[in-house]
Amino acid sequence: MPAPQLVIFDCDGVLVDSEVISNDVLARSLTAHGLPTTLAEARQSYQGLLLTEVVTKTEAKLGRRLPHGWLEGYESERADVFRRELKPIDGAAEAVESIKRAGVAVCVASQGKLGKTRLSLELTGLDRLFPADTRFSAELVARGKPYPDLFLLAASAMSAEPARCVVVEDSPSGVTAAVAAGMRAIGYSADCDEGAMRSAGAATIRSLNQLPGLLGLG
Repeated sequence: MPAPQLVIFDCDGVLVDSEVISNDVLARSLTAHGLPTTLAEARQSYQGLLLTEVVTKTEAKLGRRLPHGWLEGYESERADVFRRELKPIDGAAEAVESIKRAGVAVCVASQGKLGKTRLSLELTGLDRLFPADTRFSAELVARGKPYPDLFLLAASAMSAEPARCVVVEDSPSGVTAAVAAGMRAIGYSADCDEGAMRSAGAATIRSLNQLPGLLGLG
């Protein structure tokens, strides 16, 4: 395959090791508000969803609304734990640097808000690799993943043809969005369901160190 014009990275679970942190905070918060939830259950039920979708799904299970301000409280607590514990995914910086040295553009496209992506990149030192104008969020489009809108927005803003874009994801919904956008999908499967991502249409890797070689860049 020809070298890509653009590599689009998901943030959570691909660039930064945030999924366990986010879902642990979520599980503890839901439990405290009357919906007993383990970390494993939070990851299975909510990982990859927009926070508005998390609220809707939780309230359906509870049969009532969450307290006013619950979402803001969750985001604040998550940010506090990020500041203490968040780390980059092993090999993330090296893989991105190798891709950029090969003359291929990179960007980030996340379900999370731009503020969350900014904080995550700054805390892990990856912000130097992704300037503000290369960060995209589902809050900028009508529909988040698994719809293609976010990835198509990123490609357009980065002046790249969808067919020449590669998306690196860690969830089946993200892979589905990439395929729907007409892009090549690579699933980073070190901490997620490799089979589900392959079924959704991704080639999979278990280390980001494999990524440049898989793209024909290293």
